[in-house]
Amino acid sequence: MSGYFDAATASPLHPAARAALEVALDDGWADPRRVHREGRQARRLLDAARASVASSLGARADEVTFASSGTAAVQLGMLGALAGGRRRGRHLVASAVEHSAVLATAQMHERDGGTVDLVGVDRLGRVDADAFAAALGPETALACLQTANHEVGTTQPLGPVADAAAAAGVPLLVDAAASTGRLAPPAAWDLLVASARKWGGPAGVGVLAVRTGTRWRSVLPDDEAEAGRFPGGVPVPLAVAAAAALEAVEAERAAESARLAALVDRLRAEIPRRVPDVDLLGDPDPAGRLPHVLAFSCLYVAGEALMTELDRAGFSVSSGSSCSSSALTPSHVLVAMGALTHGNVRLGLHAGVGDDDVDAFLDALPPIVAGLRERAGADGR
Repeated sequence: MSGYFDAATASPLHPAARAALEVALDDGWADPRRVHREGRQARRLLDAARASVASSLGARADEVTFASSGTAAVQLGMLGALAGGRRRGRHLVASAVEHSAVLATAQMHERDGGTVDLVGVDRLGRVDADAFAAALGPETALACLQTANHEVGTTQPLGPVADAAAAAGVPLLVDAAASTGRLAPPAAWDLLVASARKWGGPAGVGVLAVRTGTRWRSVLPDDEAEAGRFPGGVPVPLAVAAAAALEAVEAERAAESARLAALVDRLRAEIPRRVPDVDLLGDPDPAGRLPHVLAFSCLYVAGEALMTELDRAGFSVSSGSSCSSSALTPSHVLVAMGALTHGNVRLGLHAGVGDDDVDAFLDALPPIVAGLRERAGADGR
């Protein structure tokens, strides 16, 4: 039985990744930039991994760069595109619910003299495509939009936004970290970002794809690695494992997404029936959300306390509204949606989660919430 329900953050290592990693540790340990036999072997493995990832994402191999994480890929992708488009202007457009890596980079761009427009979303967390298009202007150097929201699972109107960006001559960076391996790869993008640990690959591998013809200039010192896009050497065994996992989950995607979507549908039906005062978040229509993600908020309950009690009961979850000691701020996604920010929980299901695990979670949740409400003095309404 699996109590790990946080696959939206990091999925367990896929068996295909584990097998590929073991082989690559023996055969791909050398520096792939060297011309000796061991270096050439590592280069062959790296080239094959790059070609495999590119094929899975609908890109060319020479468009794909390996980075150390999805966050690093976002940062370098955005900063490089903004630098490449500086002659056009210094205006950036993104949705208000982008990953914090996007928003932090946008804040840095603003501090450096650029301008930023964050387009709002509706109660489901979906950006208004017309409002996004209207925000694009003659000085817009880059637009950013995620395929689906990482906290509530709602998919975004990428098609209309991509059309508007293309018509305006604005490059579009698509953050596909939440959806890669779960939904079909997006068709229209100028820059694409993904993270291996979310599709069952190892941590330490991010992907930045830059479409041929897109203006992009590195903001880092010159480096010969990864076509000058990411500094230092690539951990070849990790890249090989990431490619193997992505190829495997793409082959399994249709059946596995349908299975997980059915489990999420059951959770969405049962949680509010068993626990009063619960707000389900994201699109209620399965066609409008990620198949493996469910977020909900419980009134009169603190998110961190709920996560802690669920962890004690054997269930690992995350919370979009959990606060750290240094930043007592609620989730920017939930705030942008106008949603309840207290008692928030996000579930991310994976291949190891089955009906018995969902049953166990549904049995454990009601008494945990009731106990927390009783301790908070909110049980006698």
